[in-house]
Amino acid sequence: MKEAIRKADVLIEALPYIKKFHKKVIVIKYGGSILGDEKIRNGVLEDIVFLNFMGLRPILVHGGGPNISDRMRASGKKTEFVEGMRVTDEETLQLVEEELLVLNDLIVKELNHLGAKSIGLNGKDGDLINVEKKKTKVDIGLVGQIKTVNTGLLEEELKKDKVIVVLPMGKGKDKNTYNVNADEAASAIAASMPAEKFVLLTNVKGIMRHPEDPSSFISTLTVKEISGLIENKIIQQGMIPKVQACVDALKGGVKKTHIIDARTPHGLLLEIFTDQGIGTEIIK
Repeated sequence: MKEAIRKADVLIEALPYIKKFHKKVIVIKYGGSILGDEKIRNGVLEDIVFLNFMGLRPILVHGGGPNISDRMRASGKKTEFVEGMRVTDEETLQLVEEELLVLNDLIVKELNHLGAKSIGLNGKDGDLINVEKKKTKVDIGLVGQIKTVNTGLLEEELKKDKVIVVLPMGKGKDKNTYNVNADEAASAIAASMPAEKFVLLTNVKGIMRHPEDPSSFISTLTVKEISGLIENKIIQQGMIPKVQACVDALKGGVKKTHIIDARTPHGLLLEIFTDQGIGTEIIK
């Protein structure tokens, strides 16, 4: 009986959040090595299906960096990065799109198997993600800087209660297809909708003042605090673009952003439907 009551208490705690976020858009970015772990992926997708059945409108944007790098190595092609962005020639672009299509198809099938109605969208199609060639000190090839997002296409599918799974590529006015950073794509989509929440799934607990000290975990940050933490190298390396994606989303009108550990069972639900949450929340 005690266990049953505990479960009921959990549901009651979630009720205000279910009411608050009903019909609201939640954009989730999911990628990297955690995407390739079947057990973790199944748990994340279960959470997304739950959100969908609770009346929220989730949009999932996925990357696929490790899969793409593995494919390039198998093809004998060198992987090269500049400022964290993959140098993309035409051959690389084809490999990137092929791998992302495989992942997109896998995610859609697994969501459908879990009971959701889901649809995969390629960012280059239907004017979904419009880009221009990214300007950098060194030419990195066919890498796009996002200009606009076709929210009408997304809204149309969300009204059908579908879970949208977006493959991060874009189309330029020059009719060329461009590789797009998944964090940037997710942030731009979140800002354009605008989403109630933007959640980045990672393989770390969140932001720590001292990575080796679990007690130094930071549960809430403001945009103003971010630059100081970067200057002091508390936020560094791969966490910088993730934090920047959150800041850009907030500036675009998103209410709250979150960086959470996808390895935590049902971490997505704990972050959205409980009072304490589990990750780092970044707010204005």
